[in-house]
Amino acid sequence: MLSKKEKELLAEIWGRLTPVAEDIGSEALLRMFISYPGTKTYFSHLDISPRSPHLLSHGKRIVLAIAEGAKDISQLTVTLAPLQTLHAYQLRIDPTNFKLFSHCMLVTLACYLGDDFTHVAHAAMDKYLSAFAAVLAEKYR
Repeated sequence: MLSKKEKELLAEIWGRLTPVAEDIGSEALLRMFISYPGTKTYFSHLDISPRSPHLLSHGKRIVLAIAEGAKDISQLTVTLAPLQTLHAYQLRIDPTNFKLFSHCMLVTLACYLGDDFTHVAHAAMDKYLSAFAAVLAEKYR
């Protein structure tokens, strides 16, 4: 699915983004909530206003999980196993939301990285985020 060069590029990008994980994650979440209002239902008990502590905290957790998965994509299923169980059995998140979030993350990355988000980086990131979403949804089958 991903070439060695693409995997290295992804690890480098996520390594750069880890220090600003809460900013990237909260912006992608907010973008999802605005673009797809139905996704807010899973967060009705939290303050999801821009820059709220809940949004920043959850956004950071998401980005750190994505970055961790990018370190060794061949082990993505193992890395995400706890999150698969959490989202499928405890939170019962509609797996379609993972794809919606992936698209919002791509837009956020394009805005944040600017010219560094080349067509090669975009394609690699799209493939990776699609795989990430698919792995999270595996427990639903």
